[in-house]
Amino acid sequence: MNIILFGPPGAGKGTQADTIVKEFNFFKISTGDLLRKEIDKNSILGNKIKSIIEKGNLVSDETINNLVKDILTNKKYFNKIVFDGYPRNLNQAKILDKLVLDNNQKISCVLSLKVDQDTVVKRILGREICSKCGKIFNKYFNPSTESNHSCGLDFLKIRSDDKKEVILERFKTYTKETHPILDHYRSQNLLYEIDGISNIVKISQEIRQIIRSLDAWLCRFYQYK
Repeated sequence: MNIILFGPPGAGKGTQADTIVKEFNFFKISTGDLLRKEIDKNSILGNKIKSIIEKGNLVSDETINNLVKDILTNKKYFNKIVFDGYPRNLNQAKILDKLVLDNNQKISCVLSLKVDQDTVVKRILGREICSKCGKIFNKYFNPSTESNHSCGLDFLKIRSDDKKEVILERFKTYTKETHPILDHYRSQNLLYEIDGISNIVKISQEIRQIIRSLDAWLCRFYQYK
């Protein structure tokens, strides 16, 4: 079972992906992680990727798809992947369809966290990270208090890219590029849309229920196939 998790910036997909990994013993794969890992190898490709990123340009679909291909051909990850934020466009989605098929795997479900623009802006603009303990708070939804944070307010920092104009542009880009991908997976009856405005626990429970129902169905399918 491989899973794709979608959601705009601030939707909480990273948190939900981590929960799936922990509970179902999956591996989380994101394009950012793949690119950073290749850069850390100091390989020819890694140095090329680093140069592209440092210039503010986007890494090509071909490069990203090849990195994903390496993951799918690795038996360690066989049918146990959560794709976090990949594919990012329709071309990548179609390539992924072919890659999983070529490697005798499948995408079992696509989970889309639906969050409106105003909520995304509030979540990201309200995000505060403690430079001492690393905990993340939100001044609107989960503020730092004496009972949940002993480091004090002086250590709370805001990320440099958490600016409204940047957030709005990222949300616009996500909406434009992701809509065709969701339609692509909806046509394959793989898409599950989830209310991403609910609290984290409720979202996790809904995702857990979807995965467990699919896992039980797949077990029965292969048992009687």
